[in-house]
Amino acid sequence: MDSYILYSITVVFLIFSIYKDKKKTKMALKKSWKAFENILPQFLVVILLVGIMLAVIDTNTISKIIGSKSGGWGVIVSAVIGAITLIPAFVAFPTAALLLEGGAGYMQIAAFVSALMMVGIVTLPIEFKYFGKKMAILRNTYAFLFSFVVAYIIGIVIG
Repeated sequence: MDSYILYSITVVFLIFSIYKDKKKTKMALKKSWKAFENILPQFLVVILLVGIMLAVIDTNTISKIIGSKSGGWGVIVSAVIGAITLIPAFVAFPTAALLLEGGAGYMQIAAFVSALMMVGIVTLPIEFKYFGKKMAILRNTYAFLFSFVVAYIIGIVIG
């Protein structure tokens, strides 16, 4: 139901924008379509990979590795996978939802998503270049440790 409300609001604002300035609205829609075309391949590949993973790996295995009963080990595994993986935020959240449906625990998904968003093992060479080696390592270390804080808080709030 929430989706219908959000889509309705979007349509109302789009109509208002067309009424206000048709040319700018058309240009904005073209730009947004281009952005959508650019992110669609990444989105589809990650969703496809997660879908295949969920089809191949049964929910019991997911629950054992990163389920709510996997405890601290599952949180660590999730955080490490998140720190290494490089996927954009708009793909991370649907992926997290699919993993939750597949049997993953909330704390583990919180560690995965927060490490995914904040830690950049893959992008570390770029950070070395712009921030310096010491600062990049410090930033990533603190971000990685903070992902455990986030997981703990989610565990308290939801668990």
